Amino acid sequence: MTAIAPSRPVAIPASHLDLLTRPIPGVLTTLGADGQPQSSLVWVDFDGECARVNTTLERQKGRNLLANPKVSLLVVDPANTARFIQIRGDAELVTEGALEHLHALTRRYTRHPSLFTPFDPFDRADRQYRASTVEP
Repeated sequence: MTAIAPSRPVAIPASHLDLLTRPIPGVLTTLGADGQPQSSLVWVDFDGECARVNTTLERQKGRNLLANPKVSLLVVDPANTARFIQIRGDAELVTEGALEHLHALTRRYTRHPSLFTPFDPFDRADRQYRASTVEP
């Protein structure tokens, strides 16, 4: 699980909170070792304080976050693309509860109980080192 915190914490405006509480995918941008931005489509939720995404630390965005916590998260309202929220700051990597967070995101976005299926077996979960990212 990854958490993202701006250098100066800013509350999520009530007018845009729904963009983090509805199942709308976001775009998480991290910085690669060469300083180039790398963007990934991610599932997002909100814990009442921070926006959260989930990744394995073996994937590019996970490796980028380990090296440099600076991120940007963009969530666009699909009904009105002129309405969006962008959250920038430093990610906080949280491993405790990350697998449970992944299952919660999976239920929210797909209605399946778990990300792990016959095509992505649950036993692979033991070989993944997951983290959640939170953004305030």
